[in-house]
Amino acid sequence: MSEPLQIVVLGLSITSSWGNGHATTFRGLVKGLVQRGHRVLFLERDVPWYAENRDLPEPPHGTTRLYGSLDELRDKWTQPVRQADLVIIGSYVPDGCEVVRWAFATARGVTAFYDIDTPVTLAKLARGDHEYLAPDLIPEFDLYLSFTGGPILARLRRDFGAQRARPLYCSVDPDLYYPMQLERRFDLGYMGTYSDDRQPTVERLLMEPAQRWPEGHFLVAGPQFPPTIQWPRNVERIEHLAPAKHCRFYNECRFTLNVTRADMIRAGYAPSVRLFEAAACGTTIVSDWWEGLDQFFAPAEEVFVADSTEEALKLLRKLPDEHARQVALRARDRVLSRHTCDHRAREIEDYVHEVGR
Repeated sequence: MSEPLQIVVLGLSITSSWGNGHATTFRGLVKGLVQRGHRVLFLERDVPWYAENRDLPEPPHGTTRLYGSLDELRDKWTQPVRQADLVIIGSYVPDGCEVVRWAFATARGVTAFYDIDTPVTLAKLARGDHEYLAPDLIPEFDLYLSFTGGPILARLRRDFGAQRARPLYCSVDPDLYYPMQLERRFDLGYMGTYSDDRQPTVERLLMEPAQRWPEGHFLVAGPQFPPTIQWPRNVERIEHLAPAKHCRFYNECRFTLNVTRADMIRAGYAPSVRLFEAAACGTTIVSDWWEGLDQFFAPAEEVFVADSTEEALKLLRKLPDEHARQVALRARDRVLSRHTCDHRAREIEDYVHEVGR
């Protein structure tokens, strides 16, 4: 293990998972770092929409503090940022460019940008949208940590001057996601916030199968789905499912559906945290295809890929249960050997040492 580091993370949210996937990622990452002996301070902007939906108001690992404004951030937290060995700033942090410039002027240790939304970030930069990051800031970071790997890392170096663009994929906490002895009440479950680009796949791989197979049982959990959607009668809806209930969700499903955002499909090499969570729970995964998926799971051996309603129905209705179970167990083994929060903490240690060298 490396020498303990003093780390400050400025992220979108760790206290609320409402409408974002950042909280789950940060919770696991902070836990992994703390368990490896590092001291972590997480600073989160106090905003109304998260304040009203905090499912973990006091995270158990590290220290979490809220700040109400940029002025409060500067007044209260300059000293910890100055003394930190590593300062990490996440994507979608409110007033992100101002926060980054303040961090550059203040920090004496390693500075890193953690982009949980890399394809979205680059699309925004191409439109001149600098909501939380501007092109001139990228070369100033010692590390650009990206949820997305593959060719996009070379693009960050070539087109934006990133000094060290490195993958830091999402991860899973095996203490929270594991097989449970529960009845598989649903044939197929999907969890995700509504988005226009994902909805056609949800309709093709879940809603159409539900309509064609009225004896099947389906579950969709996630906020912001329009009230105009006509759900089949055999599809149960949950508006929001807190992370504490995710493990049970997966364990009550024979199969779970993974649907990828369009920007992530175009970029490739961007595994969703839902993939790792489902695999850790021993639930068989049906996913859409994106470039690089086979770098994380072997198709037909650890994950099933479906593109049509017919393919989805064939898996749900024809695949022997034992075959599906063996595929799920292999996926679980893969995740536990490569994609836990401890693995990500170790990768951060390696990257910080790389900067030091």
